[in-house]
Formats: sequence, structure tokens, C-alpha cells
Amino acid sequence: MLISTMFFGLMAVTIRYASRTLPTFEIAFFRNTFGLLALVPLLLHGGASLRTKQLPRYLLRSAIGIGSMLSGFWAIGHLPLSQAISLSYSTPLFVTILAVFWLGEHVRKRRWAAVIVGFIGVLVIVRPGTTDFSHGSLVAVLAAVLSAIVAIQIKQLSRVDPADTIVFYTYVFWVPLSLVPALFVWQWPHGMEWGWLLLTGVFGTGGQLLWTRALRLGDVSALQPISFMQLPLVATAGYLLFGESIDRWTVIGATIILAANAYIAHREARLARQHATTAPVEAAKPGE
Repeated sequence: MLISTMFFGLMAVTIRYASRTLPTFEIAFFRNTFGLLALVPLLLHGGASLRTKQLPRYLLRSAIGIGSMLSGFWAIGHLPLSQAISLSYSTPLFVTILAVFWLGEHVRKRRWAAVIVGFIGVLVIVRPGTTDFSHGSLVAVLAAVLSAIVAIQIKQLSRVDPADTIVFYTYVFWVPLSLVPALFVWQWPHGMEWGWLLLTGVFGTGGQLLWTRALRLGDVSALQPISFMQLPLVATAGYLLFGESIDRWTVIGATIILAANAYIAHREARLARQHATTAPVEAAKPGE
């Protein structure tokens, strides 16, 4: 999880460098293309099964994912890195809400309270109605909302297909879907721009694969705090590489969001363990 977090942080840095001269649409296309090229040999070597009966669902998931990616990449390219990444951590808050209305999950008062506290953290960062308010921060929030929808879709897809299959078909659809808008702003990369685009794809795919592997090996409640290390990493990179100051409101808001996320992850993991413990007993009741 720690290496995955570092990869995602490095991807944010390479996106920022590429955004200096290249359009967001084009960066997303090359990120997906190079990511797919890096992914295919790994899947073939691992003998992953690529059969699926859910292609329409993958198309919808990928279309929404492209919207999330473009919004998130734009935010990374135009907002301070620390602010863009802090707002991306609001995704689990939206996931909790969507899980209630979309999946019919039951959320108790404590988790609802954590969600409300988390959204207070979002408001602290965005600060609507003040002179420091930027419409660009709403793009980052939009990326978080769309990412939450994608997370719910992945949860549904994973009930039938393994993780490698989900990742593969996501990239297969992402490449052509991201090419269409890129064609309208196309400009051929030159020199080091190719390097930034290649690294964006490699870091993004590597981070995603490692993240999936980490969640398969450990508890979410234990791993979630490690993923928060991305924020100080990108904040430091923003300061050293791009001369960005770290805004105190971003620090306060990010702290509130991360605390809310940590509590939600802890509660979900605890409830999952309780369910796993009581499920066999409940299953035996009808035969008594």
C-alpha cells in the first residue's frame, strides 16, 4: 500500500509537469495507452482470465471513469497539488452515501456523523462565498463524486469478475473513449513531454495494481491510513518542485476529511468482521 501510494503521488507530479504544455484530454489518452501497454504483459504472465459477460457494464463504468479522470487530471494540473489531492479524499464520503441508495446498504448513525464531519472538511478547503473560493475546486469535487460512482460499479462488477479482468477491460475502453476528446485538442508531444506521459501511465497502472493487491492481503482499516501518506508527499513535491505554499485551510480541511475517512474505514472493517463471525450461525438457524 505504501508503494502504491508513492506511485499515485508520483503520477500526480508527472501530470503536473505534462499539464504545463499539453491539454488534459491528451494527457488522459496517453496515460491510458501507456498504462494498457504496461498492463497487458503482466496479465498475460499471470495467466489472468479475460472472459466476461458484462461488457455493457464495463462501457458505462469506463465512460464515467473517464469523466472522473479528466476532472481529476484538470484539478491536478490547475490547482495546488495539496488542494487537489485533499479534495480527492472526499470520494469515500460519497461512496458511503451512494452505497445506501444504490446498493441498499445500511449505514448507522456513527458513520453518518463521520460523513457529515468529512463534508465539513470539504467546505473548509473549498470555502464557498469567500474571496479565496475557486471554481476549479468544484472540478476536484466532481472528480470525487464520479470516482465514488465508479467505486460502486466496481463493487458490482467484482461479484462476477476477478480484479484483473476488471482492470483490463477498464483500460480497453478507456483508450478509445479518451482518444475522442483528445483529437479535438491534439498536439504531438516533444522531447521530455513523452517521458512525463510514459511515467504517468506506468505510475498509474503500477499504483492501481499494487493497491488492488494490498486490499486483497490486508484489512482496509489498517491500510487506509497508509494511503493518506500521499498528501504530505504531493504537498512536499508541490513546495519543492513548483514553489507552492501549503495553505492552512487545506491542511485543516484535509485533516478533518482524513479523520472521517479513517473512522468510516474502521467501522466498515469492524462490521465486516462481525458479519463474517455471525454469518455461519445465522445460516444454521433455518435447519434448527
